[in-house]
Amino acid sequence: MFNIFSTFTGAGGLDLGFHGGFKYLDKSFKKLPFETKYAIEYNQEAINTINHNKKYFKNTITLHKDITKNIEQELSNYKVGEFDVLLGGFPCVTFSIVGKQNGITDDTNGQLYESFAKYLEHLQPKVFIAENVKGILSANKGEAVKIIKKRFEVDGYNLKIFSVNFADFGVPQLRERVLFIGVKKDLGVDFIAPEFTHKNNHITTEMSFENLPQDCPNMNYTNVSNHTIERLKRIKEGGNYKDVENTEYAVKGLMSNIYRRLHRNKPSYTMIASGGGGTWGYHYTEPRPLTNRERARLQSFPDDFKFQGSITEVRRQIGNAVPPVGIHPFAERILNVLEGVIPKYNPKNCIPEYDVEKKKFIQLQ
Repeated sequence: MFNIFSTFTGAGGLDLGFHGGFKYLDKSFKKLPFETKYAIEYNQEAINTINHNKKYFKNTITLHKDITKNIEQELSNYKVGEFDVLLGGFPCVTFSIVGKQNGITDDTNGQLYESFAKYLEHLQPKVFIAENVKGILSANKGEAVKIIKKRFEVDGYNLKIFSVNFADFGVPQLRERVLFIGVKKDLGVDFIAPEFTHKNNHITTEMSFENLPQDCPNMNYTNVSNHTIERLKRIKEGGNYKDVENTEYAVKGLMSNIYRRLHRNKPSYTMIASGGGGTWGYHYTEPRPLTNRERARLQSFPDDFKFQGSITEVRRQIGNAVPPVGIHPFAERILNVLEGVIPKYNPKNCIPEYDVEKKKFIQLQ
């Protein structure tokens, strides 16, 4: 069994993808020999979610801490080389294309990657994986990702960077994220990118909602006003607030995700963690916001995974999560590294690596 130390754990989507042993829609994902020993998370409700789902986090010790505080004291509790894998989806608001893209040079939140790097430096795991938004590649005109790459590589790791659309790996959502995957140089093993599983056959929203039991946990319906219901009735499937411009149901919106309805024959747009009126995500036929269980389906969580907290809090946990199904193929490849196995693969069907100097993607040869 390979031991995981998890940082910025949230509801545990990244960890769950490594653990495996769950069913999503009509497919079972095999149990992998990974176990999260410790999980550091600042949000108490997210901690409660992990503790509640002991089926998937049987031996995980949760630590309700601010990872930026007392790092040296906290790290003194762990031995160098004690963990095989370090995980972390360090907060991404600063790097988001929706925000100002201040990047890491003038924003304290943007330097949370440094906390992750300090854990990496001390724990010296064999492999690490960090997740962030796609906007990190262009933040500070491409300089932010160079700084992060250099910081991670100083600790003796070969680093590869991938821009992933999780829809290409079986998640019914057009969710683009960046993965930093580092392997200790002294292992002498290269990380081979996984092959696409759904590049040309994305799972649609309608397919993801099939056979969804009404008694599933977190199947809570949100109360909305009659005015909102009438507005949604006038927005076509796959449409947004623009469909009601110049009507009595018009809204002041600047982004396309305002009052955006799903399209049944396409993957979902990206589920977001928070936001006010008009940002909740809306059903393709019914004039209502999505339930959190529907959001969880779009994020590829198993139906028996129960989130803890209010409707708003659960929405936040789901929106911030890494889709377990999407990360599972990467976990399998990391398992190959740890076991010293070179997998069979078709390089033309593997996800390309990002070259930060050339600012372009390179296909595996």
